[in-house]
Amino acid sequence: MPERAQAHELADAIFMFGRTLRGALVHHDTDVLPSALVAVLFVLARMGECRPSELAVEMCVSQSSLSRQIAELVERGLVDRHPDPDDRRAHRVSCSVAGIEILDIVKKRRTERLSAELSDWHEDEIAGAITTLERLTSSLAPLVIDTRRTNS
Repeated sequence: MPERAQAHELADAIFMFGRTLRGALVHHDTDVLPSALVAVLFVLARMGECRPSELAVEMCVSQSSLSRQIAELVERGLVDRHPDPDDRRAHRVSCSVAGIEILDIVKKRRTERLSAELSDWHEDEIAGAITTLERLTSSLAPLVIDTRRTNS
């Protein structure tokens, strides 16, 4: 178990990494689509067709803010909205073909940018970073699940 000081340093490092990552990769795609809408598309593409309430829980956001984002994505033709066959009052959402195409463009840009910036990294360093990030994600996932429970 890490010492409290190490945990504090790690939390700070993760926070700074998140800010750096957003600045380096995410904010450069706003000419394609605002980053908040890219995030909705990304999570929706991973989940597949679902109710907006399920998507809100997965994203740890309020349903009201997500509903505005979904409405904008539907208006842009990037998300399809379908009646829910199990509940006529509800609907389900999924990425449209155009939405998947936009995601592909954003992912390609991010991959190219990251590849250029990490050109001086060795393959084993990149593999180590992937392993560490996957382990951090796995270790921190229970906190996200707890957040989803308290926000739903």
